[in-house]
Amino acid sequence: MTAIALRMTGADLLKLRRKRWLVLLSLFLTLGVLLIIYAVTVIEHASNPAKPGVQGGYGPAGGTDHFSDGIRVLALFFGPLVAILIGIEAGTGDASAGVFRDLVVTGRSRLALFASRVPAALALCWAVMLLAYALILLATFVFAGGLPTPDGALIFNGLGFMLLSTGVLCAIAVGFASFTTSRAGAIVTLIAWQIVASPLIVMIKSLGSGRRAILSQAIVHFSPVHVGEGGHGATVTMSGSVAFIVLVAWVVVFLGLGAWRTRTMDT
Repeated sequence: MTAIALRMTGADLLKLRRKRWLVLLSLFLTLGVLLIIYAVTVIEHASNPAKPGVQGGYGPAGGTDHFSDGIRVLALFFGPLVAILIGIEAGTGDASAGVFRDLVVTGRSRLALFASRVPAALALCWAVMLLAYALILLATFVFAGGLPTPDGALIFNGLGFMLLSTGVLCAIAVGFASFTTSRAGAIVTLIAWQIVASPLIVMIKSLGSGRRAILSQAIVHFSPVHVGEGGHGATVTMSGSVAFIVLVAWVVVFLGLGAWRTRTMDT
């Protein structure tokens, strides 16, 4: 069964890799955006370098502060966009291409067909994220210009946070897309919820502790760098165990919905 599962996952990963628009867009939203940011910062520093005791000027493009900026850009903004796009494509690919019926007719388990989508989506998502993270590390040390650089613990924690934030959203996107079977609807809904609705709902203080159930707050709880208000950026205070339970609940619910839909949908 393990060999069959690996072959099915490999087949799903190959389907995603063959979608050039998805791969190229994912690389642009991560590597491309970071390259633009670093290029602008390097040019600004070269044209008007900051000098001790003198106001104005631009500092080097590397160092710990810019490493933190890179983590925020990758783990909280453009990384989640890529994770959502890849997860949704994995969840709706077979139905959109009209091959789901053919796969079912071969006798393959519907649940197995759904389950293989998740590791395939995570593999592509994390491959893109690792490339982008490598670029952040390269720029951090190459362009440090004498500024302090992050230690091993911060680098490791930054990597873990990036994989966590994008992996959770990618898995949720697979489940939600499989449930709706609508690529456009799933993209609009998830991006609108994660980027627009969640920050607004968090600001409603009358909701009290109920705001702990918001996915974005549970994610930023594990950030190793400051990303906003109090602590490391979470507007709502919660313990690590509560944040972990919230993340697991979101993933389990949406993967469960996706599995149920895949098992019961008409072919």
